[in-house]
Amino acid sequence: MNDQQTQRTPRSLIVTFYGAYGRGEPGGTGRAAPVPVAALIRLLGALGVDPPSVRSAVSRLKRRGLLVPARTDTGAAAYGLSDDARQLLEDGDRRIFGRPAARLSDGWVLAVFSVPEEERHKRHLLRSRLARLGFGTAAPGVWIAPAQLYEETRHTLERLQLDPYVDLFTGSHAGFAPTADAVARWWDLDAVAAAHRAFLAAQEPVLRRWSPRRPVPPEAAYRDYLLALDAWRRLPYADPGLPSPLLPEDWPGGRAAEVFGLLHAKLHTAGARYAHELTAGA
Repeated sequence: MNDQQTQRTPRSLIVTFYGAYGRGEPGGTGRAAPVPVAALIRLLGALGVDPPSVRSAVSRLKRRGLLVPARTDTGAAAYGLSDDARQLLEDGDRRIFGRPAARLSDGWVLAVFSVPEEERHKRHLLRSRLARLGFGTAAPGVWIAPAQLYEETRHTLERLQLDPYVDLFTGSHAGFAPTADAVARWWDLDAVAAAHRAFLAAQEPVLRRWSPRRPVPPEAAYRDYLLALDAWRRLPYADPGLPSPLLPEDWPGGRAAEVFGLLHAKLHTAGARYAHELTAGA
């Protein structure tokens, strides 16, 4: 199963829907009304997900504390985002919708951690969280990332109450190996590049199909945008955003970001009209 298929699960698509259309505009402060269950079933049905799978995924997200039950003004069963889920989505906006490229002069952030043996479950949580933030492994217990990830890392570790186990440092790489060679050890760049190329293989044809079209049919825009966003939203975490001089000449990350940005500009607003119509009519 490839990465695109793995991501396109009912649970992932529901999270993607709420991130795109279930909380107001990305980066905005307004709160959307809870989404009726009937609307969620129709909205996910447009993506090929059957009703039992939607209900099962909603139940799992509720158990994880990401969705909270509510009622619409008419008394219909609905689900809204928990405060934790809203914070996670807001944190993701900075990555998903436009992270500035790192510069060599910005330097690096190091995370050095030590966890007592009796709390080793937190060691696993720390490793997995740093990996999800985009850190590479410089040595056992020493993780590294571009310095622009410092604030997000600090905020995330504090939110998860993992900060007592970690020391953060910022600085430059002073040798001995060339930094480009060291970066190739710290990250699996081949795997990251393959993920970008898989995204491009799936989404560049979508962009070509939409480029000449006017106007944009809302249902088709909604479907293609949600699928593109679901495929894209993990890539800015897998890719730490390394300075371009440290990357291979044929690095596909810039083109992948460009394609997603063009799809977002073309489809997001039209897709929002469709999402609003189904939500209001549920």
